[in-house]
Amino acid sequence: MPSSIPRFAAVSAVVAAALAAGLLAGSSSAAAEDSAAGVRIHDIQGTTRVSPLVGKQVTGVTGIVTGVRTYGSRGFWIQDTEGDANPATSEGLFVFTSSVPTVAVGDAVSLNGTVTEYVPGGLNSGNQSLTQLSKPVVTVVSKGNPVPAPVTISAWSVPDAYAPEGDPAAGGSVNGLTLDPETYALDYYESLEGTNVRIGSSRVVGATDPYAELWVTVKPFENRNWRGGTVYGSYESQNTGRLQIQSLTPLAQQPFPKANVGDRLTGTTEGPLDFNQFGGYTLTARTLGTVEDFGLERETTDKQHKNELAVATYNVENLDPSDPQEKFDALAKAVVENLASPDVIALEEIQDNNGAKNDGTVAADQTVKKFTDAIVAAGGPAYEWRSVDPENNKDGGEPGGNIRQVFLFNPERVSFTDRTGGDATTATTVTGEKGHAALTLSPGRIDPANTAWESSRKPLAGEFVFRGRTVFVIANHFGSKGGDESIVSHHQPPNRSSEAKRLLQAQAVNAFVKEIIAVEKQADVLVVGDINDFEFSGTTQALTDGGALYPAVKSLPRGERYSYVYQGNSQVLDQILTSPGVHHFEYDSVHINAEFADQDSDHDPQVLRFRP
Repeated sequence: MPSSIPRFAAVSAVVAAALAAGLLAGSSSAAAEDSAAGVRIHDIQGTTRVSPLVGKQVTGVTGIVTGVRTYGSRGFWIQDTEGDANPATSEGLFVFTSSVPTVAVGDAVSLNGTVTEYVPGGLNSGNQSLTQLSKPVVTVVSKGNPVPAPVTISAWSVPDAYAPEGDPAAGGSVNGLTLDPETYALDYYESLEGTNVRIGSSRVVGATDPYAELWVTVKPFENRNWRGGTVYGSYESQNTGRLQIQSLTPLAQQPFPKANVGDRLTGTTEGPLDFNQFGGYTLTARTLGTVEDFGLERETTDKQHKNELAVATYNVENLDPSDPQEKFDALAKAVVENLASPDVIALEEIQDNNGAKNDGTVAADQTVKKFTDAIVAAGGPAYEWRSVDPENNKDGGEPGGNIRQVFLFNPERVSFTDRTGGDATTATTVTGEKGHAALTLSPGRIDPANTAWESSRKPLAGEFVFRGRTVFVIANHFGSKGGDESIVSHHQPPNRSSEAKRLLQAQAVNAFVKEIIAVEKQADVLVVGDINDFEFSGTTQALTDGGALYPAVKSLPRGERYSYVYQGNSQVLDQILTSPGVHHFEYDSVHINAEFADQDSDHDPQVLRFRP
């Protein structure tokens, strides 16, 4: 059975809270006691996202079973064989049973139950709700009936516009708006909620994940890149053709196929269209196509010239000594072979010596030694390292893990300028004389007392010397996007609350860089790391304010600007930004993880080469 089972919550508590708060249209205590007989599925679904019959008892609802889910959110889908010819009303409906359903595909059923609106992830998630029938009394009228013909979802059926603007009078919600499935993609998918749908052969744009799901696009030319992904290039470019695929067959009976970005899901994939917390509209496949291997290969960057300094950033995803040696070896091999042994590497998500064990340990020397030893074993240089241990459980991340940034550097190519005294709470500052900037502490943390860094990683600054030239590197791991509403939120545009913290963090780093270049106008400064935000975001704009920095990823063609794949969108999270003193450089987002089902990390590393 899929490992995603715990991600599905019971319906009753969420619906009760929604009814009490009046957040679902038509909800009231009196409505919950009403009943309606002889209604059809399209009467329940209505022409908006919320059923006009929410809270009501209904009887005699008929349809053919089109899919049965025996795991997770258990239940089945039914579909009316006779529609009302209104494209805004779905003819399909999910019936929530909580226990394993006893019906089979092809059963004609008559149902009594309560119309409810289930909000996957809870009311505070901002997610749209799923109209469903709860506490059903099921009567099987006949068996072995043909399943209603599927609606084909294709490049021609999905509109190019993503979603309507939310109603200001409803706090930006689209819940009360009449669906316009010929104009907006989200309205189109909502009009098919619970309906038996199919897709033809489609390109994979999100690799198979640990929860046995993948993403395809039904629009083969929508923001495509040459490796097969779909690039997310602005808040107005939501890539409407993306669709999540799951299987209704338990994994014990049929393993879910392993696919990488660029592969094709060939043949017919058919089943009911669901909505869930982790991705929104999902084709829950009764019939699953076959994966055709595109042959995607991991990239290798160019080796730096002897006069070039190569600086990389790599989020190694909660690395700690308890991880299997295979993970250390794979990451090390990538550093040596795919990244061509950069001179400086800023690592993010290095955990302390006992990982997530929450016992006050903050040192990470064993973690780093295990990694650097693996790099040597893979044929790489004997990297030295510098970092600052955080205060226990003050920097966010996995409780007890105490993630931090770490500098690795190859002492045969570059030296580190140590200025002692740096610790978790002492700020490094900028000093200088005769037009040459310097840090008071190296390594040192930038403005660690600033509330912008509360429960978040503090930037790590260090001075390096390459061929007699000082290079300042600032390693970052900005606050995550946790708490943001998804792009399928009922608020349009969605609420991206996490941006507020990253904006403050970006402003703090920008101010520090400006202090360096105020002392030394042509100073070589690199701001690197997991910025957790896009190259077009307000965060990046704040980092670059006043021309202090340039996002090097923008030097790449638009189709190559990504370091992470999320819900079928190839997007930028990891960045290297350069000061005006860095005049010429080569930049590479080295795609070795994000597009693959087998990953050593969920992030792709970034490398920049330049001559100081």
